[in-house]
Amino acid sequence: MSNQKRVIVRLTAVLMAFFSIAAMARAQTNGVNNALLDLLVRKGIVTQDEAEKLKNEAEATTTNAATTSLTKWKIGDAIKSVELYGDIRTRYESRDVQTPVGGHVDLDRFRYAVRLGIRGDLADQFYYGLRFETAANPRSPWVTFATSSSGVPYQGPFGKSTAGIDVGRLYIGWHPIDEINITVGKMANPLFTTPMVWDSDINPEGASEHFKYNIGPAEFFATFGQFIYQDDNPSSSTFGLFGGNDLGHTGNPPFMMAWQGGVKYQLNKDISFRAAGTVYNYLGHGTNNTATGPAPGTPGFSDTFVGQGAGIPVVGASGYPSGPADGFTYNQTGVNNLLVIEFPFEVNFRMFNKYRGRVFGDFAENLNGADRAAAAVSAAANPDIYAVPLHVPLQRNQYKAYQFGWAIGNGDDLGLTYGEALKRGAWEARFYWQHVEQYALDPNLLDSDFFEGRGNLQGFYAAVAYGFTGAIIGTVRYGHASRIDDRLGTGGSNQDIPQVNPINHYELVQLDLTLRF
Repeated sequence: MSNQKRVIVRLTAVLMAFFSIAAMARAQTNGVNNALLDLLVRKGIVTQDEAEKLKNEAEATTTNAATTSLTKWKIGDAIKSVELYGDIRTRYESRDVQTPVGGHVDLDRFRYAVRLGIRGDLADQFYYGLRFETAANPRSPWVTFATSSSGVPYQGPFGKSTAGIDVGRLYIGWHPIDEINITVGKMANPLFTTPMVWDSDINPEGASEHFKYNIGPAEFFATFGQFIYQDDNPSSSTFGLFGGNDLGHTGNPPFMMAWQGGVKYQLNKDISFRAAGTVYNYLGHGTNNTATGPAPGTPGFSDTFVGQGAGIPVVGASGYPSGPADGFTYNQTGVNNLLVIEFPFEVNFRMFNKYRGRVFGDFAENLNGADRAAAAVSAAANPDIYAVPLHVPLQRNQYKAYQFGWAIGNGDDLGLTYGEALKRGAWEARFYWQHVEQYALDPNLLDSDFFEGRGNLQGFYAAVAYGFTGAIIGTVRYGHASRIDDRLGTGGSNQDIPQVNPINHYELVQLDLTLRF
């Protein structure tokens, strides 16, 4: 054999031996590695020094691999991917409320909110998500700096007892094909809607199913939701040695059902639109406490009013509300007499080849709004509940809500004012007008910022946002609203200014700085 051939053979053998040893070292088969090297030495293909050098290099590779594996986070085989995401937000906020008789409430706060989660894909077309949030309020993760819980003794400066870590989202989903998506748990709102109907911070709980089908440039979609609105246990209760005494408590948990169908249509590369129709209905009516409350079927019976119920109006000696600022709390926050239809839409387009624009809106009507008004008045005037019957106005025509607005920006997509579609140098401006009559919508879902989570208010919202970096957004928001019908209060439920009803004028200013990742 020539020297040239011998060199080629030896180099080839050394490379084969090295890669074989490296592969087997990762599989922890050192005994086989040494036997192979001994064979190569006896055949004269490699020298003893070369063999020892290869052994040392293989051992170093094994040690490094073992060390690396010990420092990695072990993830089960069922999890295909993990993404860490969330945001850290700080805010200055001013809320100003005026009542009909000259009352005034100013709320000036510095606030913060954190949302931190993981999400990803599982095996067999399943996916998952888990997100934690500060604050237990389902309509707001915001916490006020230096506050303590109400009812807790003074805790000194820089209080933090109102802060906490709560589960904001927890869900498992199945996406077998592009056209089907099924989710169970506590999830992001799966419906195409607006803050007029749903506060964007609310994550409904239950199950949802989303279907879509493409025909040319049109995508038809259908989304259904079965949401557990409020748990109410025990389902029944008795007491006594033999369980024969009825406590008068039966549970009937309310469910919110959503039925939506719509279409997305791409007219050309620059113009598209989306529109949908949705029906919301409610099943179940909460708690029946016949032992301590009104009889079933009578006004004020608690299964009619989930939440704060009918309230307790202030009554004067004549039996009428004692003043123009009182007697309006009978605008219930319950889910009785709600059958809401909603029609959101948006038109997206490009302007001058570098700006994105959107015209959007929403219309909703409670088909049972007249009955809801009658139930509220009946509960407030029921002599079985209040010592003196109340004479309250019956406004059967307050059952519609609508919103109309526009947005413009230079980003790849719109949504920067809501903390989405971020890139360095991106900006966006957004404006809308909103009108929500007292009996039009579920007051427990209304946006708690605009306008204080109340009905019977109309006004405008404006916001401007700018992306300082690829992760930091600055946002300025302003809103102003006034009462629609002076004969009604501004019923609703919100933790920010719960003491005032009715609100005659409302003003909100927010300055946000957001780190998004």
